[in-house]
Amino acid sequence: MAHRNARPAPPGDARVSAYEILRIALRYTFAFGKGHLSTFLSSLSTLGLILAITLLITVLSVMNGFDKEMRERILSLVPHISVQGYDGVPDWRSQAERMAEHPDVRSVRPFVAFDALFLRGGDIETTRGLGLDASPAAAREGLLSALSPAALARFRDQADGLVLGAGVAERLGATVGDRLTLIVPSLDGGGAASAARFESVVLSAVLETGTELDQSTAVLHLARAAELAGLDGGVSGLQVGIRDIFDVARVGWELVQNLPPGYYSRNWMQSHGNLYAAIQLSRDLVSILLFSIIAVAAFNVVSSLVLVVFDKQGDIAILRTLGASAGNIAWVFVLQGALIGLVGVALGCLCGVLLSLAVPELVAGLESLLDYRFLSTDVYPVSFLPVDVLPGDVLLVGGVAFAMCVLAAIYPALRAAKLAPALILHQEAS
Repeated sequence: MAHRNARPAPPGDARVSAYEILRIALRYTFAFGKGHLSTFLSSLSTLGLILAITLLITVLSVMNGFDKEMRERILSLVPHISVQGYDGVPDWRSQAERMAEHPDVRSVRPFVAFDALFLRGGDIETTRGLGLDASPAAAREGLLSALSPAALARFRDQADGLVLGAGVAERLGATVGDRLTLIVPSLDGGGAASAARFESVVLSAVLETGTELDQSTAVLHLARAAELAGLDGGVSGLQVGIRDIFDVARVGWELVQNLPPGYYSRNWMQSHGNLYAAIQLSRDLVSILLFSIIAVAAFNVVSSLVLVVFDKQGDIAILRTLGASAGNIAWVFVLQGALIGLVGVALGCLCGVLLSLAVPELVAGLESLLDYRFLSTDVYPVSFLPVDVLPGDVLLVGGVAFAMCVLAAIYPALRAAKLAPALILHQEAS
């Protein structure tokens, strides 16, 4: 009676060792080339898991790439904060020194903004012109930092030099060295339009950043732009670079408070914030969607293991008669789910990383083959497909997928443990 009421021993006892449990789970999962139903079902579950993880890692890497390009490429070219005066900034040097004293400010650069129209033959393009300081210290940041040293030196040496975005230059059919006619509208003191100014400029360099800035950029020397804009030695405002790009609202407000009345600030969140928020929202929504695909793959593990339990109920009955406890049987199928998860996660993460790294080249090759550009800066913020594989994302996806597979194996394992061996053997005998 004492023996009949004894609690079944856990895995690793003298009757069925942990090694034997693992060996049975391995045979049910892989079968080492034998065409068993359990192996086929396990392979299907593993394949579904691999595809889901590969897809999720690839899409996350692409979304991370857009986020990185937004932060490191676009936001390195546009000013974090622009402080402007309603009537320009005539004494900009003293105001720049005052702003540079702020502890969160990294750099302060003057700029002139003006409306511009360029003519070349019968081609006409309108842009928002910028006058920037081309000195070595100022050109380390902002738009001019995207130029090659040779192009920057050429622009610096030409007093009537011009830098055009690649998209603008292409629409005008202009190349480096061409002369273009610049038309700048003028306003009288009352704000009414007066005679426009015509200037001849030479294209010193073409700006190719691979971003939307290529479609609208036109840069002149600061002094020349100030003269055309009628600022008489002043500037339109000051471009401010700060240490924490997400703290622009506070820093911009503090900078304006330290200036005389008549100044206001704009920051990158007002000009590009919607785009950045859209990228973040898309990443979150896509992550939820693709994690649900992994959940479906894990549910496939449940259905597969239930069928395996049904297929192997004769083996389970024999194991029980040989002394295996219900716990031993349950561990066999939990380990089978863990093995499916382990193999699926390992191969899925590997395939996901490799596919992510290959996606830019694949897209570029497909564009070349079809002679069609999938990403144009007329519509998208960058003209290429960026990718940034983050180890944290790979570990998160792999960990969640593995945990789902282990949890998915619990129900089939409990069902296998509850099978009555005598009833199964009687059914098979009859």
